[in-house]
Amino acid sequence: MSAVPVIAIFDIGKTNKKFFLINEYYKIVQEQTTSFEETTDDDGDPCEDVVLLTQWVQGTLHGALVSKKFDIKAINFSTYGASFVHIDYNGAVTAPLCNYLKDFPEDLKYEFYSEYGGEELIAEQTASPVLGNLNSGMQLYRIKRNKPELFDRIKYSLHLPQYLNHLISGNYYSDITSIGCHTQLWNFKENTYHDWVVKEGIDKKLAPIFPSDKTEEVSIDGHISQVGVGLHDSSAALIPYLANFAEPFVLISTGTWCISLNPFNDNVLTPDELAKDCLCYMEYHGKPVKASRLFAGNEHEQQTKRLAGHFNKSAGHYKKVAYDSDLVPSAAKTTVDTPSSELLKQSAFVDRDLSTFKTYEEAYHCLIADIMEQQKVSTHLAIQDTAVKRIFVDGGFSKNPIYMNLLAKSFPNFEVYAASVAQATAIGAALSIHKYWNNKQLPADMIELKYYAVAHNIEM
Repeated sequence: MSAVPVIAIFDIGKTNKKFFLINEYYKIVQEQTTSFEETTDDDGDPCEDVVLLTQWVQGTLHGALVSKKFDIKAINFSTYGASFVHIDYNGAVTAPLCNYLKDFPEDLKYEFYSEYGGEELIAEQTASPVLGNLNSGMQLYRIKRNKPELFDRIKYSLHLPQYLNHLISGNYYSDITSIGCHTQLWNFKENTYHDWVVKEGIDKKLAPIFPSDKTEEVSIDGHISQVGVGLHDSSAALIPYLANFAEPFVLISTGTWCISLNPFNDNVLTPDELAKDCLCYMEYHGKPVKASRLFAGNEHEQQTKRLAGHFNKSAGHYKKVAYDSDLVPSAAKTTVDTPSSELLKQSAFVDRDLSTFKTYEEAYHCLIADIMEQQKVSTHLAIQDTAVKRIFVDGGFSKNPIYMNLLAKSFPNFEVYAASVAQATAIGAALSIHKYWNNKQLPADMIELKYYAVAHNIEM
């Protein structure tokens, strides 16, 4: 029996590290998942353990390559963003991987924005709100200012996807999806590194940019594979939709964050939009993707815990609540009139008195209705005046019938779909280099869709 041709994908999240083998029909034929205890950086703050990650990636790939069952034609990577691995001139990791949730020093922040024109200007030019270490370019600025001896030791600072590529290929590259993801490194208007990056000499620490949709042939343990440069996970997750739908759409990717991604919006970000947590991601061909963010998944988690405590229900009881249109008006009547800039920070439900609700079901409908008031504002920021007429929702809320029905009601002139792609990030990373390992047509059943229509009252 001949070996099955596959692509190997490493999909690295902050919690779960996954390895997939995907066949030519884009079906997952093997999957491994692991997680590691965090270590601490040189300041004592928690961070990713690069040593453990390195050992796992190399060991996992070696084990897959020696298997007689699969023939690994290609390899690619997708990981969370805003994370650098610093390599010295001997090719060794020379510093811990900074956790992007780590606090950024206020004195350095003041120094940087005072010198380079202010927060509003930098945010506008780099299409990213001011986010501290989540702006990964600021991590390098901090190293240069506070740890100059480390800065001098660094040959290249590689975003995490490109570090994984380096482990396999031995090469040093940067990738536009990582550079263009809320890093404050890239001037979107000029389509090059921002002036501050050059003035600080940080551009010399960034490896040459390699196309996200190309590969290099690499020999690994005597086995020849086509190896991609790696992608930022949000950009990778968008690729299956771009591959399957030509008509303009918005994808609401839901999880801890609800991110409305519009690949068909070319409008320049305004200061007001940046203040409302809009930004640009970079599509894998180098095209900006306008997006708006909402912390709705986190709020949903916190408020369902509050509901569970008040009504003496389990934490996951909301999963049993069916959509009831009769409960929605009572929720809508109590919606608080709040300016959009404040509404996007938290929903009205945070200040609701739970004793005013007769049942858990009524209260939960109100919670989703309040979140939907936020979602309308956030998603409209991404849609604007574009030709978008379809909204796809993936992730946790796509399985929530109350959220989906209220979304359809909130966007009556749009086609609203719950969408599902098994392991969209990994599939996207595979699709980005499809032509280098797979000569079959893309399957038509890659994305499952469920249409949500607006209900209309009719006489019976």
